[in-house]
Amino acid sequence: MEKSWGKELYKYRYLYILLLPTVLFYVLFQYLPMYGVLLAFKEFHIKEGILRSPWVGWDNFAVLLKQSEFWQAFRNTVVISLGRIVFEFPAAIVLALLINEVAGRKAKRFYQTVFTFPHFISWVIISGILFNFLGSDGVLNQILAAFGAGKEAFLTNPGLFKAIVFLSNIWKEVGWSAIIYLAAIAGINPELYEAAYMDGANRFQQLLAVTWPSIRGTAAILLILAVGNAMNGNFDQIFNLYNPGVYSTGDIIDTYVYRSAFADGSGFGVSTAIGLFKAALNFALLYTANFAVKRLGGEGLV
Repeated sequence: MEKSWGKELYKYRYLYILLLPTVLFYVLFQYLPMYGVLLAFKEFHIKEGILRSPWVGWDNFAVLLKQSEFWQAFRNTVVISLGRIVFEFPAAIVLALLINEVAGRKAKRFYQTVFTFPHFISWVIISGILFNFLGSDGVLNQILAAFGAGKEAFLTNPGLFKAIVFLSNIWKEVGWSAIIYLAAIAGINPELYEAAYMDGANRFQQLLAVTWPSIRGTAAILLILAVGNAMNGNFDQIFNLYNPGVYSTGDIIDTYVYRSAFADGSGFGVSTAIGLFKAALNFALLYTANFAVKRLGGEGLV
């Protein structure tokens, strides 16, 4: 006889209690605010609120598509997101493989701690460090001046901004991102390495024949998630590092939405339309990446 739903719920009550905070978080901060998407199809009047504001249909999207600044931010978001996938995503895999090759458990823990620590530093502090190091009167320019070279406007140079974004994010997040790969490597059966060694494989060949195939599925899933999150662009980092001098290459959709909604006063309807456009595009990218990985023989999300 099948057990009733209530008995099953009571039997695993402690597990459901542990799950409850996560469920509440997503309900309160992810699902309930979704009614605000209505603003994308309305002309928002603060006195009337979201529900009573007049409908304007697709007018906000029509205004959005005519804005040259939006398309500039869109292009920058695509370029920066592709750069993150090309440069930042493999960095965590390489670091995990290198740490795994370090002899000695204490040495591995030391390196892992060193590389993971920057993750806990906020972008506000990191931006201050970069301003002091790369600013017009920063340490690097003082060193250049000491050798007779001219000062370089690193933080206001549009051509250098993307490199600063990629390098600073790698330094901050590579250790944290490598943790999941190290966990996957730790679960590999040591007998596989012993068998490969007995067959004459050196350390690099063992890496290719044993380590990489064992973490390839994990890398595929994280790649899918990275592609599905591509249009977000890491607002915290860009917002704290960019300035009007690098808008041409550094302004992304999220920072453009911020300025449109709070700084330029363009209206919440257009800003919400931008956010909805970005969310729909992220969903499409996630679905496409998952489909592509499964078609290539990998493990998808579903």
